[in-house]
Amino acid sequence: MSSPGIVAVYHARVGEKRVKMAELVIRILILGLGVVAAVLIVSNTELQLIFSITKKAKFTDMKALVFLVVVNGIVAAYSLVHIVRCVAGMARGSILFSKPIAWLIFWGDQVVAYLSVAAVAAAAQSSVLGKYGQTELQWMKTCDLFQKFCNQIGEGIAAAMLVSLFTVILSSISAYSLFRLYGGRKGKNSTRW
Repeated sequence: MSSPGIVAVYHARVGEKRVKMAELVIRILILGLGVVAAVLIVSNTELQLIFSITKKAKFTDMKALVFLVVVNGIVAAYSLVHIVRCVAGMARGSILFSKPIAWLIFWGDQVVAYLSVAAVAAAAQSSVLGKYGQTELQWMKTCDLFQKFCNQIGEGIAAAMLVSLFTVILSSISAYSLFRLYGGRKGKNSTRW
């Protein structure tokens, strides 16, 4: 027969393993979707004949899309580094880490989440202008001319939105992982580092 303390420790370790596994799965999803979003946007071009002039639409025409591709590359690379860290930690069997490392992971995840949200917002706003134009400024709807280009850009932005959502979820997980290190000190001075 086991004591209640052993059961609580066992459940805590199982819970920590589940959090780490969720973190690993989300980081893998971020890596995959980040690469997919970047490839969809970078590989997209379309040629159209407009008033006897051939115009080629490419992602570099919209600086917000360039920003989105760069950010997705950074997010994917950052996620790859942490996938290796997670797998190595799981292989060694170590779940807990030091507070300074937890703080670095937390701040890194926060920066990546904010960058991702900002890049998606900028690209989505620019795409809305391309789709609907701005009649007050006499900006025409370019997606009427470049439908294939706009559709593929939309797919890339949708993948980037998922990346952004997952980075926000991941930053919550890293916050949980960090702040749980400060819990469980009832009666002790918990303001020390």
